[in-house]
Amino acid sequence: MASTIRCDLAIVGGGLAGGLIALALKKKRPDLDVRLIEAGPNIGGNHLWSFFASDIADADRWIVAPLVCHGWNAYDIKFPAYNRSFDTAYYSIESTRLDALVRAALPPQALLLGERVLGVSPRAVVLGSGDRIEAAGVIDARGAADLSQLELGWQKFVGRDYQLAEPHGVERPIVMDATVPQIDGYRFVYVLPFSPTRLFIEDTYYSDTPDLYRPAPGGNADPIVERIEAYRTAGGWTAGQVVREEQGALPVALGGDFEGYWKSGGAKLPKAGMRAGLFHPTTGYSLPDAVRTASLIARASDLSADGLHDLLHGFASTTWAKRGFYRLLDRMLYRAAEPQERYRVLQHFYRLNPALVGRFYAGQTTMFDQARILMGKPPVKLSAAAKALR
Repeated sequence: MASTIRCDLAIVGGGLAGGLIALALKKKRPDLDVRLIEAGPNIGGNHLWSFFASDIADADRWIVAPLVCHGWNAYDIKFPAYNRSFDTAYYSIESTRLDALVRAALPPQALLLGERVLGVSPRAVVLGSGDRIEAAGVIDARGAADLSQLELGWQKFVGRDYQLAEPHGVERPIVMDATVPQIDGYRFVYVLPFSPTRLFIEDTYYSDTPDLYRPAPGGNADPIVERIEAYRTAGGWTAGQVVREEQGALPVALGGDFEGYWKSGGAKLPKAGMRAGLFHPTTGYSLPDAVRTASLIARASDLSADGLHDLLHGFASTTWAKRGFYRLLDRMLYRAAEPQERYRVLQHFYRLNPALVGRFYAGQTTMFDQARILMGKPPVKLSAAAKALR
């Protein structure tokens, strides 16, 4: 028999954004009756999230500190013209840690896993079972809304987590190795040393489409896996067991109608994460914005449907407006540079001051930074850049 569940706050979507909001509220507002609803069997799915120390404000570190699985004090980048090391801390979170901490923090009745959602409104959620959740406020954090409202490129990837037979000798992350052949746009390889014998290798493409050309299981050879394996072999890293694999496509924002995008997910519905348009326009990464959102909600005094909508819409729309420079750069990358030459834009960028690079990834680029990024010999033709920026 269908039933009605009443609570203070319902969070729809148990990914990164939803999970962080639930954890932050449990820490700061333990009196609240919160329900976290997720269609899958786990919180966070099958993901790895990484971030620079400078991405997170000191006041918000309490949100992510318990989640960190791996950390390093520096990272490397590699381009055809040069290699460079940055003395900037870098961290990774595995989705299994998010799942474990949410399960430990929330009482059993607060987690509704494997639940299909039929409908969401600002104060109610209807489940596939027929049950209904009524709350003072609902936050929709289920992932992207109608992306056709935005003009997008894509950062798409396949990552493999190897348990190797012998130590690999990699001491710190290689955040970007663009010395590899340029295929399907700007291509680079991303490497994380999780332990002396555990190595994560990800093949990444800044491409015009989100499609990953992978054959069906049991079909032809997988070209992306073959490239990852070729990179592993070239690194001198012994064969081993693949303990986990993930793939995805992150949006890179070139422009679009923010208000149209917001309304496509429900005009008056409070939203968080990708559904709120909260992602870095150039990298597609959503973790820093998810942390800021969780902190904002945990400090809020009004968690009613109207209060949450005004709070989250205001935060998302202001964030979108502040990031016009990033979308301008993205248009230069995708429209002015030939796909096989896009690496030159990043090669030019990574020559700049490390503090500037850190502010760029944190979404806090200053006016001086913007001028510095655009100064010097441009990595694309001026005529093409001018056309791209119209």
